[in-house]
Amino acid sequence: MMNQREIFLRHVAQTSPAPLGLEISRASGVRLYGKNGEEYIDLIGGISVANMGHGHPAIIAAIKEQADAYLHIMIYGEFIESPQVQYAQLLCSHLPASLDSVYFTNSGAEAVEGAMKLAKRVSNRTQVIAFNRSYHGSTQGALSIIGDEYWRNAYRPLLPDVMHLEYNSFESLDEITGRTACVFAETVQAEAGVRAPSVEWMKALRKKCDDTGTLLVLDEIQTGFGRTGTLWGFTRFGIVPDILLLGKALGGGLPMGAFITSREMMFTLAENPVLGHITTFGGHPLCCAAGHAAMQAMLSEKIVDGVEAKGALLEGLLNHPMILEKTRCGLWMALRFDSFETNKKVIDRCIEKGVLTDWFLFASDSLRISPPLVIGEDDLQKVAGIILSVLDELTQ
Repeated sequence: MMNQREIFLRHVAQTSPAPLGLEISRASGVRLYGKNGEEYIDLIGGISVANMGHGHPAIIAAIKEQADAYLHIMIYGEFIESPQVQYAQLLCSHLPASLDSVYFTNSGAEAVEGAMKLAKRVSNRTQVIAFNRSYHGSTQGALSIIGDEYWRNAYRPLLPDVMHLEYNSFESLDEITGRTACVFAETVQAEAGVRAPSVEWMKALRKKCDDTGTLLVLDEIQTGFGRTGTLWGFTRFGIVPDILLLGKALGGGLPMGAFITSREMMFTLAENPVLGHITTFGGHPLCCAAGHAAMQAMLSEKIVDGVEAKGALLEGLLNHPMILEKTRCGLWMALRFDSFETNKKVIDRCIEKGVLTDWFLFASDSLRISPPLVIGEDDLQKVAGIILSVLDELTQ
């Protein structure tokens, strides 16, 4: 009889030749627990999903309450479902006035797809611009704008009329013209290793889009919900996008994404043709209830207020000759080493010592730090001590 690992490798579709393969039996707060009692401090947070930690009581209570009421009852957008209504209202109440219409989706990648369709429809243009080393998902449309040919090449032909520019380059902005439907930009480049642009460049990008009638789509799928030290990453730059993309932490641990824009623009998807963008499970009531509870808890517990201080504390503790560069935005950091091989050794040894971390798609030489935002100072100091002890081991 096959054990769980053998069944996993045999019957669960694999995404890489060497998955981590940890068997987690439960999770609580900032810790994961293996089936044999192994304990890990979670420095990944499900890739910035578990911002409020694992098993937050308010989220669990909301899920149970909604499960008792109803689950799926009708295709998205037809019935007035209280969890959707309440969550959309909460989101819009904490966004600029121009972002007042929420389209809930199943994932961040689906939000990208919907935003792309919306931008083409509103602008009546076809060109889509994105940036090198950007990540927006792996569905066909999202893959077309992903910022690395290594991932695109095997699946061509992809969408036509897509251009990739250099992120944080003023010169590259000249390529945005009157035929550009939209520009997709991460507010902070996630998989490039937490790379934030200058305020001046983001303002110039906003102005160039305004001057050419181009829609600016900001991808906050990883940066949203306090990860950067502000509720939304774009507020750090003093700009407002035409379309905002959310995902990851949006569902409070359950799968959900969203694209948000003005009601006027969003309504173009509702006619000519009717059902211009449709989803069966987008805005699932259980996911909306969980996400709503997570955001309410984040706001009431003032979690975002402590994010920058926690990030600065951890950054200050992590000093070692093996670390060639540290890039950080809020409680989100990349530690760069001399190679992927070195980074992988550090990651594997950290896991053995009870700290779960990983690498970045476009920065494989860098170690990922994106713990739940509720992590305490004691755990941050413990994490730093373990990482430094691993680096000391590797230099002996």
